[in-house]
Amino acid sequence: MRTAFTALALLAGTILFGSITLLAELLGRPRGPDSIYTKTPRWWASWLLGAAGVKVVVHGGEHELPEGAPRVFMANHVSWFDIPAMIAALPHYGFVAKREIERVPLFGSAARAVGVIYIDRENRKAAFSAYDDAASKIRAGHPVLVYPEGTRGFTYALRPFKKGPFVLAIGSAAPIVPVVIYGTIAVNPRTEFRASPGTVHVHLLEPIPTEGLTYADRDELAARVRQRMADCLRAHYRVDPAIEPSHQAAAREPEQASA
Repeated sequence: MRTAFTALALLAGTILFGSITLLAELLGRPRGPDSIYTKTPRWWASWLLGAAGVKVVVHGGEHELPEGAPRVFMANHVSWFDIPAMIAALPHYGFVAKREIERVPLFGSAARAVGVIYIDRENRKAAFSAYDDAASKIRAGHPVLVYPEGTRGFTYALRPFKKGPFVLAIGSAAPIVPVVIYGTIAVNPRTEFRASPGTVHVHLLEPIPTEGLTYADRDELAARVRQRMADCLRAHYRVDPAIEPSHQAAAREPEQASA
């Protein structure tokens, strides 16, 4: 019942808030920190999280940077519900997302209107061009969120990071704010089509500066970000981020409570 209700809320909310966003764009409504383009994603996320019975708890608010400060958020990715949870947890920002999402009717166009930057992962030249565009927006004070693992995992163990997000961060000279999401697997695991009530924890970790770094520093930067996220997962949830269980083992493994 909960899953059906959440699916209905997703459909209705996407149509309602997506249409409002596209209408605002059509009418040329101004953009800004308190514009309709920042409000509709939050309305959509609250609508969906409420339907699923999900509460979002934010930790590490002291690491949040001032409004308008350039930054790149980098989070682990284990569930489709990571998206509304992050929208609820953070101030206005744009996503860097795979090009396939743009083809989702209404959602793809509305997401682009509120600041999502699409990356064609099959076209290296186009992907780096999109990263250049994102870097210029970050320098102008528009933060973005990137999932450096590239796609959802089956467990909270961290998978290898892609290089592109770190090239983006270095190109923008913006600090990276590592983010750990925990709890969304219980709400909506990758392996199942269901939605369950639960609590999602979002940890904003100490920012890592990138100013002065070059392309040659991308691997070392990725290792620093990964280590900071791994330390959080290990300290709070007893997750060994270096070990990713098999798909079958992950399905049997219950989530552990926060320490």
